Amino acid sequence: MWYLCVFYHRLLDYRKPEVESLADLFGAFDDKRSPGLPSHSRALQWRLPQHHHPDSPFHFVDLPSEDIAKNVANRSILVKGIYELWGEGSNYEELEEAIKSYPDDRKLPYLGSESTFKITVDTFGKVMSHQEHNERIRGFSYIPFKGRVNLKNPDINFWLMETDDSATNNGLPPVAQRRIFFGREVGGADRKLIPTYQLKSRNYLGPTAMDAEMAFLMANQAQAAPGKLVYDPFVGTGSILVSAARFGAMTMGADIDIRVVRDGRGPDCNVWSNFKQYGLPMPIGLLRADNNLPPWRPGLKEVFDAIICDPPYGVRAGGRKSGGRKLLKGVVGPYTVPDDKRADHIPSTAPYSLAECVHDLLDLAARMLVMGGRLVFFYPVSREDDSSEDHFPEHPCFEFVASSEQILSSRYSRVLLTMVKTSPYTEELALAARIKHLEFKENHAKWLEEGNNLHSSVFSPAEVVESGDSKESKDSKPKYRGKYV
Repeated sequence: MWYLCVFYHRLLDYRKPEVESLADLFGAFDDKRSPGLPSHSRALQWRLPQHHHPDSPFHFVDLPSEDIAKNVANRSILVKGIYELWGEGSNYEELEEAIKSYPDDRKLPYLGSESTFKITVDTFGKVMSHQEHNERIRGFSYIPFKGRVNLKNPDINFWLMETDDSATNNGLPPVAQRRIFFGREVGGADRKLIPTYQLKSRNYLGPTAMDAEMAFLMANQAQAAPGKLVYDPFVGTGSILVSAARFGAMTMGADIDIRVVRDGRGPDCNVWSNFKQYGLPMPIGLLRADNNLPPWRPGLKEVFDAIICDPPYGVRAGGRKSGGRKLLKGVVGPYTVPDDKRADHIPSTAPYSLAECVHDLLDLAARMLVMGGRLVFFYPVSREDDSSEDHFPEHPCFEFVASSEQILSSRYSRVLLTMVKTSPYTEELALAARIKHLEFKENHAKWLEEGNNLHSSVFSPAEVVESGDSKESKDSKPKYRGKYV
């Protein structure tokens, strides 16, 4: 059945992938709808309302049942609501005609005297006064409501949504003609999660802590759920694992800095205290481990249901691996830490390139993820190179499911990659992965030789040009800001 899906107008590249992942999690892709295809290879059907831009918050989506639509909407971070559409039109006369022609057997169960209801008026691209709201609501006298009005906790919530046309330049996606929608709410996102888990109220924070909204999106992409085990090999202060635990998953993390995972800033300010702060289940383990030298015993495979992480790519923090410069260069040999110094010993580390880090991450995921498990991680790309998507890291055990872009600066962005394990790990596939890594490493080295430096490009001041006595930005603000809002 087709539903009206209304998104929050933010992180536009992430909206559909989140819904697709949650629909898969809640069983939208069964064999009856797409026989012969694995669930990760299937996609929902989408279409736009008339005269709407692809970046519009209004989309129609085909979902197999109302239960799935409700579960997706209630779990999502970016879905404002999913609605059973009773009618739409470019004016209120067309809307009335559409609502009257909607089948009675679909309307009457929600108009009875035994249920309470409420009509909510919402707009996009315009503002209405309270008087206009009331006038719009009184205009629905042709709908035979028999129940009582309950504005605080109604059984059924009807929504009237009205868009503005493109005559006003407000920086929003252009709409050639006004559109009005009326429907019954099936479900909606719980945005209270965002202020509850926002970083500024977090007990223990570090410079690379993941924003709460983005952490929840990553957990949704990874399909974190009760009974699943989620691993973060760059756990830091645990922001990503907190979001996975909020959705009921068991969690486990590792970091190369023992001071982060063991000590924090004291007994009441550490990774564990972040979980305690929100009343979440504690991680089953936090390890001091090196992504370059994983601690797993030989032969151990397919343990984790999902791996979610934000690898160090040199913007807020650079990557480190065990060994130290002198050890890696052969100046000194391997050493054994004396027993009396093990408790307080901090191993020496050396720089860890992004190319090597990503290769090790993919190898770890290929070994340790269950079949169908998901790897979700950020990867930086150049906005000036149209072929940058061709240089995404690959592995023969995985297939790409989604990639969603977030701007870091005028030159660079980071892409959230979602990959699904489709083949079991074998030595033959490991060899093929090493060959792909050499090609990827060569392209990455050329990219660095061309003067690309993520940290300086992200944090350098914007380019300006002189114009008389004043300075103006080279790029004037566009009429429509596009998907990067």
